[in-house]
Amino acid sequence: MAQTINSSTGFDSQSFLATLTNRPGVYRMLDGEGQVLYVGKAKDLKRRVCSYFARALGQRLQAMISQVAAIEVTVTHTEAEALLLENNLIKSLRPRYNVLFRDDKSYPYIHLSADAFPRLGLHRGARSQGGRYFGPYPSTSATRETLYLMQKLFLLRQCEDNFYRNRSRPCMQYQIKRCSAPCVDLISTEEYGKIVRQATLFLDGKGRELTEEWVRRMDEAAARLEYEQAARYRDQIANLSRIQERQYVYGESGDLDILACCSRAGSACVQVFFIRQGRNLGNKAFFPQLPAEMEPPEVLAAFLGQYYLEREVPWEILVSHLPANAHLLEQMLSHQAGHRVGIKDQVRGARSHWLQMAEQNAELALEARLAGRAGVLQRLEALQEALGLEERPERIECYDVSHTSGEQTVAACVVFDRNGPLKTAYRRFNINGLTPGDDYGAMEQVIQRRYTRLRNGEGETPDLVLIDGGKGQLATAGRALMELGFNDLILLGIAKGPDRRPGQEQLFLSGSGEPLILPPNSPALHLIQQIRDEAHRFAITGHRQRRQQGRMTSTLEQITGVGPKRRQLLLKHFGGLQGLSRAGVEDLCRVKGISRQLAQQIYDGFHGLS
Repeated sequence: MAQTINSSTGFDSQSFLATLTNRPGVYRMLDGEGQVLYVGKAKDLKRRVCSYFARALGQRLQAMISQVAAIEVTVTHTEAEALLLENNLIKSLRPRYNVLFRDDKSYPYIHLSADAFPRLGLHRGARSQGGRYFGPYPSTSATRETLYLMQKLFLLRQCEDNFYRNRSRPCMQYQIKRCSAPCVDLISTEEYGKIVRQATLFLDGKGRELTEEWVRRMDEAAARLEYEQAARYRDQIANLSRIQERQYVYGESGDLDILACCSRAGSACVQVFFIRQGRNLGNKAFFPQLPAEMEPPEVLAAFLGQYYLEREVPWEILVSHLPANAHLLEQMLSHQAGHRVGIKDQVRGARSHWLQMAEQNAELALEARLAGRAGVLQRLEALQEALGLEERPERIECYDVSHTSGEQTVAACVVFDRNGPLKTAYRRFNINGLTPGDDYGAMEQVIQRRYTRLRNGEGETPDLVLIDGGKGQLATAGRALMELGFNDLILLGIAKGPDRRPGQEQLFLSGSGEPLILPPNSPALHLIQQIRDEAHRFAITGHRQRRQQGRMTSTLEQITGVGPKRRQLLLKHFGGLQGLSRAGVEDLCRVKGISRQLAQQIYDGFHGLS
């Protein structure tokens, strides 16, 4: 069922809203040319659509509603059905005000054919052939790497059928012990079937069973004095162990995906880690198109619905930020997959470790994307225009101060040039001798120390100085610079908006009284946000390191079961507290006298998990 209203003189919202139903469904907002601006779903269509015309809206929504010339609705039976339809429409219509997920490639699988002598190979596309499929893998390279490793363990053919059927003698793969040459009958169907069963065990994540089988066969071969055969089993066990170290997620079993989102400066990255049958198949980064600054839970909510439309849905999905509609997404995905699907963000132990790793990967991938040279130049030019500067700033410095209740204060300076972050020029300053919590004094001290060095020729003077703060911080930095003779530097203060949401920052330019507020989709604002966020990250990292240095020793002493001798042994093994704090559970277990349980306690103690 669909309802539409359109008016050549403008959208008559009151007449349209009077006709709307209170049932669940999907609504589509169109502009004057019939192009879809936005697709949304609602549990109550009338209440949801009315909200656009009966309350104050943010800048992004105001811009969208001003273009609306028509609204179409489709009524559904349930909210979950509406969510599924919404994601299908977003994928097909690609509205400009929705979060858009772009990924037009199907994922590769490993395919074990159903032939008498099955072939093991890479497969992409519809899984219409016989045999078994294992995956999906995040990329072709990850699939090929797994196939390459399996060639060392299992002598299964990987050649195409037309090559296989026309052999009269073994190929080079047989000569280098990467194939058992079934093409020329050098292995029986029965023996080949045993290798197929072993490969299937490995791909099903049952490596332990396979190892136990090979250990038994090695012992039997040695007992029969067949030492060469025993040595081959020994090498296979060693190779399998090395592969498992690279591919297995400790403590996991079954299928799950791990999704982590990082959003900054009008861009977002979603990292997806693929775990199948307890094996880590790798990860892939996605960069959804955002209509404006959005928080990670909102990005993940939109991403989850679109991403799994045409993909296998695992039993469990771990997320860095829980979407507000997680329960509804679980219903939709469970219906689509034919089994129960859980979405979780609160996890412990090994799962917490892997979720943190996914978050780090998302942050690094987004940072690399934002640092792209073409994007930085475009944003620098936009910043020049927005601030009314005579020349494009080629070097920008930003200052931020971090502390906890005034303790262990650290100030940070980050530098950006036309190529993005210039990390070799980053500097941190430990702030001392001030009243705890004196942010103005800390800003004055860092400016004095930094620009005293620049005046003495140690470094390069920037074209623009960003100060994370409002008028007070800006005035303090300006006075400190004037005392040192830097009178012509351009300063820009960045103050958070009324409700502290990104996209509402107030900018105070030195010499100008009124604050400048840029639109949320401004490339200049995105650059300022990126530099400000990087300064904040660098400052808070330095503060935490300084705070942690004073606590690490006491942390080790407070762990139950770690006495003086074990402390000394641990410190010697890892070369000090810093190395010990970076060690994982597996690394700690390698130290003599450290059980897995104690290793977990030590790891938890250093990472605040106990």
